[in-house]
Amino acid sequence: MTKNEIADVLNEIGTLLELQGENPFKVRAYQTGARALEAVEEAELSRLIAEGKLGTIKGFGEALVQKITELHTTGKLEYFEKLKASIEPGLAEMLHIPGLGPKKIIVLKKQLGVTSIAALTEACHAGKVAGLDGFGEKTQEKILAGIKNREAYCRRHLWWDAWEVAQPIVAGLRALQQVQRAEAAGSLRRGADTIGDLDFLVAATEFEPIVQWFVAMPGVKEVTAQGKTKASVRFESGLQADLRIVPEDQFVFALHHFTGSKDHNVQMRQRALARGLSMSEWGLVPAEGEGTAKEKAENNALRTAANTEVELFAALGLTFIPPELREGLGEIEAAERGELPHLIELKDVRGAWHNHTTASDGRNTLAEMTAAAQALGWEYFGVADHSKSSFQAKGLSEERLEKQIAEIKALNASKKFTTHVFSGTECDILPDGQLDFDDALLAQLDYVVASVHNVFTQDEATMTARIIRAIENSHTTMLGHLTGRLLLRREGYKVDAGKVIDAAIANRVIIELNASPWRLDMDWRHWRKAAERGLMCAINPDAHETAGLEHVRAGINAARKGWLTKAHVLNTRSREEVEHVFAARR
Repeated sequence: MTKNEIADVLNEIGTLLELQGENPFKVRAYQTGARALEAVEEAELSRLIAEGKLGTIKGFGEALVQKITELHTTGKLEYFEKLKASIEPGLAEMLHIPGLGPKKIIVLKKQLGVTSIAALTEACHAGKVAGLDGFGEKTQEKILAGIKNREAYCRRHLWWDAWEVAQPIVAGLRALQQVQRAEAAGSLRRGADTIGDLDFLVAATEFEPIVQWFVAMPGVKEVTAQGKTKASVRFESGLQADLRIVPEDQFVFALHHFTGSKDHNVQMRQRALARGLSMSEWGLVPAEGEGTAKEKAENNALRTAANTEVELFAALGLTFIPPELREGLGEIEAAERGELPHLIELKDVRGAWHNHTTASDGRNTLAEMTAAAQALGWEYFGVADHSKSSFQAKGLSEERLEKQIAEIKALNASKKFTTHVFSGTECDILPDGQLDFDDALLAQLDYVVASVHNVFTQDEATMTARIIRAIENSHTTMLGHLTGRLLLRREGYKVDAGKVIDAAIANRVIIELNASPWRLDMDWRHWRKAAERGLMCAINPDAHETAGLEHVRAGINAARKGWLTKAHVLNTRSREEVEHVFAARR
């Protein structure tokens, strides 16, 4: 296990012990141990364990040393497995409801006998929760709202999570000797923010071995349907996956059909009809004549041949439409005119700026994060740890930020890495719109990401004015996560995106497309018009650990859905060009 994976286990042990009502000092020991572990570099951890010196780290007692060593060397911990098994599953599930921590859950269990979400819902509706000390009517309403949101959200999954499940499935299908072609389709292929289920399409003439492989995949909890050319399964996470097998000469038509949104597909069928053709998942055939669309498509003499989607679109007088644009939002008209943009690609990215280290709430050191950026081939990398008002995220004081600026300068001067490090801050936008640090300190930084992190309940006009005031500060380089939303967890605060975009353009402030799979904020639906008017985008992973840098891929999806090209995105520019943009803002 990596150090961050071990830290996750230690944090979970602390939470489970708290649910058991364990001694607070014991709980805190695991939480403190997890934080201390994150500050140790990966190579150093391996050395300390190999030399038996892990106990020299402050806060690592004998019990922690034993557990960390066992996890690092075996990837498992018997103590952890037994602890999980001893906790009622319903109690752990309740932790996912906003406003409910271990302490409140213990109160609910002891005083109301609540050990499941169903029982909690019933207790709330009966008004029993509001009567408990430390709860009240507002807390009860918040819990009910959280339960309702959880029920709605649990039917969908983050694109990133679905993508990680889908990649090995596609690879596994392609490895089967019976499979001629295989692709993932649906909203995953379109790069949607969240995914309902996975769609896999296969071209083959021999079906049974493929279906049998699909239903027997690791992690399948339930086979919900199984036929000759179709199958559906559900994984432990609740994510459903559907398989369809078609003849190879129908594959392209089925891939298009099962990729496009409803609106895109309807518009494509209307375009086909205007040309005397009928378009379906089976093919592109004459609209007139006897027989169903499927029957006509099975007649090779009638079906339009298409081995690629490029050929399919060309048959209808269109240039190729990338999957991300297939939403029925003008892409067909643009394809007809030959005016679709050359969309940004992952390989165009040269670096990113909104990233955190162990100085605030990150889980890897400055050196580790820089090494990870270099491993990705990035030309530059920006550090933007939290400012002092984000105390819950170990926000930096003025003194600590000045120390970090000096540390970054020294790291760049050492030439240890080929990747250049920019010094920045994710500076809190205070409730009145002022920034969390004064101008003199902000002037020492290469750039400033200004973000809202508290007082989300302001009305739309107040929040909009608050953000615009921050944008008008001459030291603000970028606006972070415009709405503060957390996909499948929390709705964004109320803000007039149009007015904020106007202010950003007027003040030459960049708006980030926060690439964290939980955010993808500013939403892709705003980007096309904003970019056409001159708004510059920065795709930032908001990485809190080395693996988080790769979330830029999710941001590329959203940027492509927003019709963005290399020219619209700061990350595609050289270090010298970036420095010029930062300097021009000042």
